Amino acid sequence: MHEPLIGITTYLEPAARWGVWELPAAVLPSAYPQLVQRSGGLAALLPPDDPARAGAAVARLDGLVIAGGADVDPGLYGAERDFRTGPPAHERDTWEVALLRAARAAGTPVLGICRGMQLLNVALGGTLTQHLDGHAGPFGKTGVLGEHTVTPVPGTLYGSLVPEVASVPTYHHQAVDRLAPGLVASAHAADGTVEAVELPGDQWVLGVQWHPEMGDDLRIMRALVEAARAWTAALRPVAHHA
Repeated sequence: MHEPLIGITTYLEPAARWGVWELPAAVLPSAYPQLVQRSGGLAALLPPDDPARAGAAVARLDGLVIAGGADVDPGLYGAERDFRTGPPAHERDTWEVALLRAARAAGTPVLGICRGMQLLNVALGGTLTQHLDGHAGPFGKTGVLGEHTVTPVPGTLYGSLVPEVASVPTYHHQAVDRLAPGLVASAHAADGTVEAVELPGDQWVLGVQWHPEMGDDLRIMRALVEAARAWTAALRPVAHHA
């Protein structure tokens, strides 16, 4: 059976430590590729690169995941920086926006996770709320995921994958403000925060505000992998069956 190749974007850090080394590094929590692997896909990491190369990268993929990470630069959606907004990650912003646009043009299935969902909304013309309380884990603790429930919107892609109210692992302080044209909200938190967005139509595009890689529910990633398999089979049938 064809194992879809799923590209996952990475952090770019000025210093990371392993063994005797401390060097600049492109890094990603291993839970991301492991989730792809557990869901039947092959994982490929996509460190920040020249945005002009995004189309060539996407052309080699069957599916794309925009991973979590730093706050999206508010300049991308015409806003002034809130003092609570974290430092920008310009290399990631420009690279991942280019990847999203290339995937949109090609029809490649896309999943945005946390920052990835927020950047999807921005790349398609939406805006973000730069700070909200109660979504970043236990009070007074950093680097510890919290948990809350999300309610699906019936009739949406997400609602078809997870039809029940679900408890999800979460860590974020930004969220969708104005939805991008074409996107629809497909899940909400109890306080009304948009927790999932999707693009209705032929292309499989879904964003979730939480971190499925930190939980045991494979339904979302399995759906991306299956969509990538079906899309590739329809687009490149000779290569798919070779």
